[in-house]
Amino acid sequence: MTRFPGYPFASHWHAHPGGLRQHYVDEGAGAPVLFVHGNPSWSYLWRRPILALRDRFRCVAPDHIGMGLSDKPAAREYDHTFASRVDDLDALVGHLIARGAPERGWTLVMHDWGGPIGMAWACRHPGRVARLVVLNTAAFPSPHGERVRLPLRAPLWVLRRTRLGARLFLRHNLFARGATWRPLGVRRRMPADVRAAFLAPYDRPEHRVAVQRFVHDIPLRPGDRAWPLLEGTGRRLDRFAGLPAFVGWGLRDPVFDPAMLAEWRRRLPHARVEVCRRAGHYLLEDAHERFVPAIRAFLTET
Repeated sequence: MTRFPGYPFASHWHAHPGGLRQHYVDEGAGAPVLFVHGNPSWSYLWRRPILALRDRFRCVAPDHIGMGLSDKPAAREYDHTFASRVDDLDALVGHLIARGAPERGWTLVMHDWGGPIGMAWACRHPGRVARLVVLNTAAFPSPHGERVRLPLRAPLWVLRRTRLGARLFLRHNLFARGATWRPLGVRRRMPADVRAAFLAPYDRPEHRVAVQRFVHDIPLRPGDRAWPLLEGTGRRLDRFAGLPAFVGWGLRDPVFDPAMLAEWRRRLPHARVEVCRRAGHYLLEDAHERFVPAIRAFLTET
């Protein structure tokens, strides 16, 4: 397997019905911690927390189908939807439980699309979830309502609705590249080898389909395909309000803004909250020195 800086992990795969293989990291022993990434990242995002936690916890970090080191099917070969991601996660965790992982006591660590995917899975199995770690994500309809925030409105329309958007995704890999640039995804420059590792899975157009489809599937309003699942997940979050929770937030995120942080504070009123004013969307890149120890402290103290 190709090695990436700071990612010295053995690879594991789970074969889903139809033959698609989902890659995941499975490191350490102890209470299970499930890391759920978003778009366009992959399990490489979690390398530092896994290294910091695997001495005391079992760290499981899958790559969504079409992303990271997982298989990358064409659009016609896989249903690239929010619901399919939840099904995949459910199947993987069920596979691990069948092979001896505990059924209960899972900690969910979520970023970006990992929030709605992880919390939709948690709503299926609320008894399995013991703790939550929420990092620049959402699991509820936008507190801004149906309107996309003004700086994002035109770019999102282009990416979702036009042929130019398709070319930018598939031919030029603009979305994945942009997520590693200042100031879109990070506030401090990524080292060249780290940036290359984030981009490595999306090395040619046919490997970028999942990145494109994630953006197409963003539920902005009733009528969007993913809206019922997101809205239903948001309505059920109250059942997790009493769990130990950690909310880490980079305030320089152009998408997951202070209004979304305020919504998490409202929904998880007892959460431990750590905010970094200088961190962007990839807060574990911008401020890992602050957030990785904070996450470890939260898990060991609760």
